[in-house]
Amino acid sequence: MQAQNLILASSSIYRRELLERLQLPFSCISPEVDETALVGELPQETALRLAEMKARKVAEAHPDALIIGCDQVATLGNQQLGKPLHHDKAVKQLSMMRGREVIFHSALCLYNSATGNIQAEVVPYVVKFRNLSDDQIERYLRKEQPYHCAGSAKSEGLGIALIESMTGEDPNALIGLPLIKLVNMLQRENVYVI
Repeated sequence: MQAQNLILASSSIYRRELLERLQLPFSCISPEVDETALVGELPQETALRLAEMKARKVAEAHPDALIIGCDQVATLGNQQLGKPLHHDKAVKQLSMMRGREVIFHSALCLYNSATGNIQAEVVPYVVKFRNLSDDQIERYLRKEQPYHCAGSAKSEGLGIALIESMTGEDPNALIGLPLIKLVNMLQRENVYVI
């Protein structure tokens, strides 16, 4: 039974679509936070800090809610890959990623603003990209325009054609909302999906 309002602290339509799978009533509120990584911060630390920050930001106006904060940081070796935001940067990212593994660190935070209880975890997902030609990268970007996705690819769309293999405990984490962990967190707050 769900007594508190459930809020997704995100403007992502992909996260909203994932959360809809759980068939719980919820609303979406976009938190306005600075997503810049801190100097010396590990990728998983950045993702976790931002997920918590987003949840707490929404809690300021909603003191009696369960708030879901999420963030994702992609890494290639020691380099963080953010949202490319434009075509040229997406070409550069996908060119660097061809034939290599990228780790997507998907952070999830469930914040009970009434009690102050916070649960937060990072769920990693490893993606190996195909050894793509320049023409393949260009065709993909022109068709899908994934400029607001970390790593310049949408696995839930045409981006699946860029991927050679994927490894992780929850495929939803790659899209940005680890539902398996979220169900566990919700249960600890006495919210049961089924």
